[in-house]
Amino acid sequence: MDRMEYRTEQEAELIMLGTGHAMVTKCYNTCFALRLGGEYFLVDAGGGNGILVQMEAAGISFGSVHRMFVTHAHTDHILGAVWVIRKVAALLRAGEYQGELTLYCHDKVKEILDFMCGQMLPGKFRAFLGKRIFLETVEDGDTREWEGTHLTFFDIGSTKEKQFGFAAVLPDGMRLACLGDEPYRERNRNHVFGCDWLLSEAFCLDAEKERYRPYEKHHSTALDAGKIAAGLGVGNLVLYHTEDGCLPERKTRYTQEARRHYAGNVYVPEDLERISLTGRHV
Repeated sequence: MDRMEYRTEQEAELIMLGTGHAMVTKCYNTCFALRLGGEYFLVDAGGGNGILVQMEAAGISFGSVHRMFVTHAHTDHILGAVWVIRKVAALLRAGEYQGELTLYCHDKVKEILDFMCGQMLPGKFRAFLGKRIFLETVEDGDTREWEGTHLTFFDIGSTKEKQFGFAAVLPDGMRLACLGDEPYRERNRNHVFGCDWLLSEAFCLDAEKERYRPYEKHHSTALDAGKIAAGLGVGNLVLYHTEDGCLPERKTRYTQEARRHYAGNVYVPEDLERISLTGRHV
């Protein structure tokens, strides 16, 4: 769907701002936005000011972003958040941003963001922290509301780096679950089982696991993701956080591999691709 095509105010949409893992050079790091009406919920921001490029290319105004979530403190997820904060602060200073920005995160992410903003942002931008820009800590199981959507944040149980995912119940009852950038763990079953949309990492193809060694990096393959989605009765599977060695063939190859065990809809988006979430219940 072209970005300029008309969309109804009730349509829910996923916009993939980036789809690659930490070290990609041919696409941007994995991050995305959920759209409901004219508002966007930003999830992660990649590893730098490339988030500004991706937001502009996607046609997303920072004035339409008032909620954000950072899953964990790895550089390819958290560094772009500093640029988001800086951008919103600059807009606030210029009188061009209405309302407040609230960034949800767990305690370690908040500690690191507080430090980075304190060390790296000029005082004229830091002045908005705690006044119009808020870093809000969430705990495992905490809930929040956004544009009629019920959000539940949960600890994914990472053995590598403390990381949270989230589950969302959209205004039409559609259920979406994001596992961050690590594979599904059974402790998260209540958040994921039977969901309409599962957002899952797939570091590489099973056929190329000897080359990319996903398991030693606490990641998995497209084949693994398909098996998990089938076992959990998921309606639609979105794969991201991939390598970038086969971008021209990625969509076809990852889809084919996931479908070896999963009969639902498989999406392997490109950067800036939009996916309508409306009307696709399990």
